[in-house]
Amino acid sequence: MKNKVRFFQSVNFKIAFSFILILLISIEIIGAYFIRGLEKETINNFTKDMNQRVSILANTLGTTMQEADSGAEGIQRLLENNRASDIQEMLVVDDKGIVLATNDVGRKDAIVGKKNEYNDIDDFSMKQYVALDDNNKRVYINIQPIQSPTGDSAVIGALYVRSDIEQKYTEISNTAIIFFTASLIAGIISMIVALLVARSITKPIEEMRQQAIKIAQGDYSDKVEIHGHDELSQLAETFNKLSDRIEDAQDTMEAERNRLDSVLTHMTDGVIATDRRGKVITINEMAISLLDVKNEDAIGESILTLLDLEEEYTLRKLLEAQEELLLDRSKSDLEEDRMILRADFAMIRRESGFISGLVVVLHDVTEQEKTAEERRQFVSNVSHELRTPLTSVRSYLEALDEGAWQDEEVAPGFIQVTLGETDRMIRMINDLLNLSRMDSGNQQMDLEFVNFNELVDYVLDRFDMMVTNQEKKYTIVRDFTERDLWVEIDTDKIMQVIDNIMNNAIKYSPDGGKITVHLLETHNNVVLSITDEGLGIPKKDLDKVFERFYRVDRARARKQGGTGLGLAISKEVIKAHKGYIWVESVEGKGSTFSFSLPYEPYEEDWWE
Repeated sequence: MKNKVRFFQSVNFKIAFSFILILLISIEIIGAYFIRGLEKETINNFTKDMNQRVSILANTLGTTMQEADSGAEGIQRLLENNRASDIQEMLVVDDKGIVLATNDVGRKDAIVGKKNEYNDIDDFSMKQYVALDDNNKRVYINIQPIQSPTGDSAVIGALYVRSDIEQKYTEISNTAIIFFTASLIAGIISMIVALLVARSITKPIEEMRQQAIKIAQGDYSDKVEIHGHDELSQLAETFNKLSDRIEDAQDTMEAERNRLDSVLTHMTDGVIATDRRGKVITINEMAISLLDVKNEDAIGESILTLLDLEEEYTLRKLLEAQEELLLDRSKSDLEEDRMILRADFAMIRRESGFISGLVVVLHDVTEQEKTAEERRQFVSNVSHELRTPLTSVRSYLEALDEGAWQDEEVAPGFIQVTLGETDRMIRMINDLLNLSRMDSGNQQMDLEFVNFNELVDYVLDRFDMMVTNQEKKYTIVRDFTERDLWVEIDTDKIMQVIDNIMNNAIKYSPDGGKITVHLLETHNNVVLSITDEGLGIPKKDLDKVFERFYRVDRARARKQGGTGLGLAISKEVIKAHKGYIWVESVEGKGSTFSFSLPYEPYEEDWWE
């Protein structure tokens, strides 16, 4: 809940303040206009009156200065007779610039009969202006030329009058202060009245606000009290009805929300909903898990950012496309970190057709995509592996058909190659059938307890005998535990695994190389390891050697023969025995293929 509204932020204050502000602005505009007019009228009257007085005095001084018997005393007497409270200084100068008289008794002896010191009087022209005196107060300067009364308009001197105009401005200022003081008092009284009126309006509104707060908190028990029969009373009555409707709607929405939350929580797919701007507003637990994000980080985030689609899509393009997208959310290139999500998009539309958001449903299709990719790769590999021998068989058969069968030297070789390629295809198809049966779980296991030491020895003996019939020479070194290891296995299938690994070791070992076979027991397993001195396997290919048709060096592997399925079959056989097969290799130094089988040690008297 928000803090209590302060008085200066309340509607009461705003209504009263607005009213007073309008009132004061009106008064101030009227007052400013009035004061300005008063000032203009007062100053104009003062200057006009002063100009007339100075003009009359100048004319009188002209007559006096022409009378020979008057002299300086008559001029001085005339200035003293025209003294006034608003005149600060009067000065009479003759046409030679000599001061004849002044009303300033204190300066009379100092300036009368001496050269005039005021530059403004030198040209004897009429001048009327406002200036500042030494005390920084405004004075009105009036310089009036004194003309001869004989009619020739000759200038015989000048009259300098300095009057106190500052008192007029002071009177105007005092009037303005009185006006604005009265305005302030009227404003305060109006403020009190406005607050009382505003209070009567805002009190019902405050009651409705308090009730709205309770409704927001889920409390619908109270009702707004209705006062009178005005518009606010009608609003309060409508508000109470609205409260009842909201309570009913809230109950319905809460039930629907609980139902929706339950559905979203238990969905096996991720669901994300956005607003019309693409910001996430809802995300379920499965989507959070699939995207590996936190709920607080996802809410409010752009759907394009959340799904890493900013570079390829805009929100508009995403809304228009409404297509299914595959999102690669793999953390690394490792198989266990791989994750592929399918995103289905749908728009949220109102009845008016307005698009108010977007819904995204996420499906984890990692396994489906992996299976589909393996299927595509498998079909491609099978097609490639079968096409090569078939092309070779076709070529030789065409040569025989064209007459090569009659050549006793060439024909037998062509036939042998054709038979060899046919046998290779038959072996490949048999291997594929075996893998298919293993994949479907239809492979039958003929389990029996055998002495694993003797079984491995038997297989290696066959390879020892084969060395004399091959061009490549090799040596097999046995490193067996001395204890007899009895293991429950399908003998034929385990022998096939050992044959596959040994054949690969011989194929990729150098001539005269050594193949070391280790047989040992651990706590719960029998481990057989076969190490060669061949070229080794690059580190990047170690995880792929047990895949079907995968070869590190395809050209060399095809030259060596084989179907490319031996290690894949070996992996499935060991897996069927609940064992594990792996490879370790250093490129350029050789490889070690190992597999482990479950083993339970026994005491000799157990057999007895």
